[in-house]
Amino acid sequence: MKRKFPHLSSPITIGRVTFRNRMFSAPMGGTDITNDGCIGPKSTAFYELRGKGGAAAVTVSECMVHPKTDGSHAYHLDTTILNSLAAATYTADAIHRHGAVPSLELSHSGMYAGTYMTDKTKQHEMHQWGACDTVRADGVKVKALSEEMIREIVEAYGQTAALAKRAGFGMIMIHGGHGWLLNQFLSPYFNKRTDKYGGSLENRCRLAMEVLQSVREAVGPGFPIEFRMSGSELFEGGYALEEGVRIAQQLEPYIDLLHVSAGTYQRGFGDTHPSMFKEHGCNVYLAAEIKKHVSIPVATIGALNDPEQMEEIIASGKADVVYMARALLADPFLPRKIMENRDDEIVKCLRCFTCMAERAATSTRRCTVNPLIGREIEGNEVRPAVVKKKVLVAGGGPGGLYAAYTAARRGHQVILCEKEAELGGILKSEQALPFKHEMYELIGTYEKFARNAGVEIHLNTEVTPELAEKENADALIVAVGSTPLVPPIPGLDGENVVIVNDYYKQKEKVTDKVVVFGGGLAGCECAIHLGMEGKEVHLVEMRNELAPDANVRHRPLLLKEIDKYVTVHTGCRGMEVTKEGIICETEKKEQILVPGTSVICALGQHSRTDIVDTLRDCAPYVAVIGDAGKVSTITNAVYEGYHAALDI
Repeated sequence: MKRKFPHLSSPITIGRVTFRNRMFSAPMGGTDITNDGCIGPKSTAFYELRGKGGAAAVTVSECMVHPKTDGSHAYHLDTTILNSLAAATYTADAIHRHGAVPSLELSHSGMYAGTYMTDKTKQHEMHQWGACDTVRADGVKVKALSEEMIREIVEAYGQTAALAKRAGFGMIMIHGGHGWLLNQFLSPYFNKRTDKYGGSLENRCRLAMEVLQSVREAVGPGFPIEFRMSGSELFEGGYALEEGVRIAQQLEPYIDLLHVSAGTYQRGFGDTHPSMFKEHGCNVYLAAEIKKHVSIPVATIGALNDPEQMEEIIASGKADVVYMARALLADPFLPRKIMENRDDEIVKCLRCFTCMAERAATSTRRCTVNPLIGREIEGNEVRPAVVKKKVLVAGGGPGGLYAAYTAARRGHQVILCEKEAELGGILKSEQALPFKHEMYELIGTYEKFARNAGVEIHLNTEVTPELAEKENADALIVAVGSTPLVPPIPGLDGENVVIVNDYYKQKEKVTDKVVVFGGGLAGCECAIHLGMEGKEVHLVEMRNELAPDANVRHRPLLLKEIDKYVTVHTGCRGMEVTKEGIICETEKKEQILVPGTSVICALGQHSRTDIVDTLRDCAPYVAVIGDAGKVSTITNAVYEGYHAALDI
């Protein structure tokens, strides 16, 4: 068989272990971590699916090596904890039995202990230990680790590595980036020590070297040891790429694989986890430069999900391995699809941060485009229905398409009707925003899945009670979505007004001076796009905050982009749209004109309840999903569509 992506698909030997391809699953934290730090069964299933999906290595994250000085609620591996070794063993086995190498990331949070805790009050009650005595930006005091405590931590790394090897893990990753303890010692910003662990670069590298030596002694020769570092801290006062190269050279003798990431988690989340506003592979240059100066294999990471781009990275010698995290949430089978020349079936990550926001909010996992995520323990196979039925789906947006696809996979006869000439629902509008183009591409992927599964698709066909009666389906899934909210404000129906949903069809109408009316997520993202195009953009919002409907991870990065490109007017009620802009009333009851010769109306959506009400009795089983039931998110539409189909 001729591989379409031969370099990406080729094996690599690291230490004495051969990995089946160059696509590795990056560290991702579990969700059902027990109170004493054991890996729960849901997390085991979570990691297993990445092994089943074809990744060459699957990294379990994060195992904290020294609870005495790092009380973070993360994994521990300790024989004094009942079930700790067993849980780790079951997890390693679950990954390995699918041909992947299980890897365990060993870490210490240092001065940021407890970062992953949902209860932040407990985090602030902890003793925080770091390189130096200091006070964190949030007012928490940090005490410097003594040399005796450092020796304990170094020994703990070795002891935990030995247990990981006993549990069946085939590689150890030492986390030395993103602002955690080892990075705190490497960084001139954090490390102001005057003893042998501070000052010169060699001294700042000393702790990392001692840790790596301790781990090597514990696991023996030939066992792959990987070091994860930030190629550059990407903030003033931290080390830059030039010093990152020197750090890599210092550590090279002690490791088998150098994993080059970027940034400092606490000071640059959007650097460590590139948002939709950044280019894919924006951090690859760090690995590419460091690779020129070391002789060991180098791995890269950073919003990678495109096979052609990843193939070029390996083929051109920028890196030897590519790591993915969010991309393997969106599609755990991405590596397998690449290996099997099925890259046109990849479901791409949208970089919407739903996965990370959900973990921060509820300590669970969810993915916008993959309803299995976080629920892998329930199985990833869609079982055939015992009794095959006729299913009618009303609406061809993401929820309707995924529902149709799932029902067809179960063996049902499925007919999907979309009243417009094109599938996609509200996602059609995303084609106008380059940084959200993958959201638009999602429709094509879901359509391909549905057609390949046997779904019969009818465009320009609205599901009415008469059509439903004619089809006489056993089940009806109502996914008719929502419609734009356009209140009766004078002038809002004028020629200079474009509804945000229709912007992709009417771009030529929009002048160089624009007012975006509505500061929710849709309005903010459209305003950013218009600003990126060089237009003068004003944003009007009645509330005192922007984008409250954006998730907690995406919103701060969104607001940074707003600051770059948009003039914001909050606390302003739009009273009238004119040819010169929008007349607004401020909180002080003063009237002002927010100038703009074009207006984008982005005042929200409301459910098509009138259509839903006419269809409620049109089949024995009726399910209402997505915006048709309640205006919400693509995440909920896809999830509800999947389960509605499973319930037939």
